[in-house]
Amino acid sequence: MNTDDTPPLGPSAPRSVNEVGIEREIKALKAMVMAEAAAAVGMIEQASEALLNRDETLARIVISHDDEIDRNEVRIEEECFRVLALFQPFAKDFRHITTLVKVNSDIERVADHATSIAKQAIKLKKLNSPPYPTPLIELAHRVPMMCHALLGTLASESAEQARDLVLRDKAIDSLEKQLFEECVNIMTTDRQSKAACLLIHRCGRELERVGDLMKNIAEDLIYLQSGNIVRHEAKKMPR
Repeated sequence: MNTDDTPPLGPSAPRSVNEVGIEREIKALKAMVMAEAAAAVGMIEQASEALLNRDETLARIVISHDDEIDRNEVRIEEECFRVLALFQPFAKDFRHITTLVKVNSDIERVADHATSIAKQAIKLKKLNSPPYPTPLIELAHRVPMMCHALLGTLASESAEQARDLVLRDKAIDSLEKQLFEECVNIMTTDRQSKAACLLIHRCGRELERVGDLMKNIAEDLIYLQSGNIVRHEAKKMPR
């Protein structure tokens, strides 16, 4: 039995002004979050490209966009709180808005990680670092792909697609662990080598954190559709 919404009195029961109003507000909020997400994903793509190609110009473009994402994050949060206060929603409408608040925060953090990758890319170019280990190259390709998949899932709000994204994060985590091992193996006693390897691993760690944020957003979308909080399910499974 669905306890989220009161069933209509008949097949053509009219909706209240409040129902129509909050539906319109949620649609507008989602459009704002989608635009912010697209911008943040674009930053991750550019930061990854700047890293792989050692492109300082592109890296600086990424860095220049961070303040705009910060401003949008605050604006969206304020709008979400305004709608909550004005309409006092319940059931799925409440879940929808609180999910958008959480997604908005995670997207801003994605932009922060993209900015950090861009900054490390500039440092690595100046260090004339050795060829990147394969796991970093894999991460720089896979994470933007995961971000694009998240955009589609955010648009559709598909719980099935969201669960698939949660599973993808395991491969990202594994690559980050491999990268750490390779950085340890290729590091020499030379100071420049140590600095380069630390920066390389830092970039991998930033990409892995973006993967975690994609997983977080996917879990929030599962909550939106089902009302179930799944982020701790893996801990409960027998080993």
